[in-house]
Amino acid sequence: MIIERGKRAMRSPITFSRTAAEGVPHVMPGVLICITIALATTFIADHYGGPTLLYALLFGMSLHFLSEEGRCVAGIEFAARTILRFGVALLGVRITIEQVTSLGIGPIVTVVAGVVLTILMGALLARLMGLHRDMGLLTGGAVAICGASAALALSAVMPRGANSERNTILTVVGVTTLSTAAMVLYPLVVGVLSLTDQQAGVFLGGTIHDVAQVVGAGYMISEEAGDVSTFVKLMRVAMLVPVVMCFTFLFRHREGHEGRSKVPRLPGFLVAFVVLVIINSLGAIPVSVADGMTDLSRWCLVTAIAALGIKTSFQKLAVVGWKPVILMVAETLFLLALVLVFILFGVVSI
Repeated sequence: MIIERGKRAMRSPITFSRTAAEGVPHVMPGVLICITIALATTFIADHYGGPTLLYALLFGMSLHFLSEEGRCVAGIEFAARTILRFGVALLGVRITIEQVTSLGIGPIVTVVAGVVLTILMGALLARLMGLHRDMGLLTGGAVAICGASAALALSAVMPRGANSERNTILTVVGVTTLSTAAMVLYPLVVGVLSLTDQQAGVFLGGTIHDVAQVVGAGYMISEEAGDVSTFVKLMRVAMLVPVVMCFTFLFRHREGHEGRSKVPRLPGFLVAFVVLVIINSLGAIPVSVADGMTDLSRWCLVTAIAALGIKTSFQKLAVVGWKPVILMVAETLFLLALVLVFILFGVVSI
């Protein structure tokens, strides 16, 4: 028996290596399809404008038949899960602890309150509208933190059900569309309220969903407003860490009541995210390397969103109705009003 165990122990690394090697060509057709969509949509967005992630979603949804059967199914699933988590982990090179603390207590209070209250409001509104609480948590987190990237990160630790991928797609489409509209409309709000450049930076960075739209709206007003809005937005991105941790413990705790109790474990991509933030804060990552990792993260997220698009059909989205759209609009307006109250009543005194 001991000899037999020894033989199995000696064979196991070889078997594992062979399995891993066989798995690579197994997923390649689907991954290549997703990468091709990412390349095409990035080219269109760079040359003709518009949100890359939204284009990737729509292109992917037009190829939904590839997810039903055939050689591409495994690769599409791999892109939608593994590549997604890898891309989210690499977001850590975009922020440092110093950036989070550089603006003082006012913006930090505004960001933390905005994130927490918007997520709670999303859960409450979802229940009032007859939607599942998880939908409110997902949309609230996406609106409150960093749009599509937050939606992908949060969905990665939420329970997977029959409608989980559809809900993720709806959230990504909704927050991307609302973020694009906010980039155009919110600078007009800044002009109407006669906000200073610093106040405008806090307002734009604290309310617009996606990083790219925050940068575009901020520098549309002035260089100072653009710098402040970028820093505030990065503070919101930093909130992704504690929120994902809370989601992990929340859903693991719920599953523990349904099955056997177990100690919640942090997902690997979240640990990698935190490690990269710490390393980046210490200045150990050269600028050229950080830029390369940021670009790789963007490509991973676009590839993953293309995979999620392929796995979702227009027919499935059409049966959902307007409630999730109204939910995201309400969350966006709530966050807008909350940040304005903090600014106009002197909580943000910069």
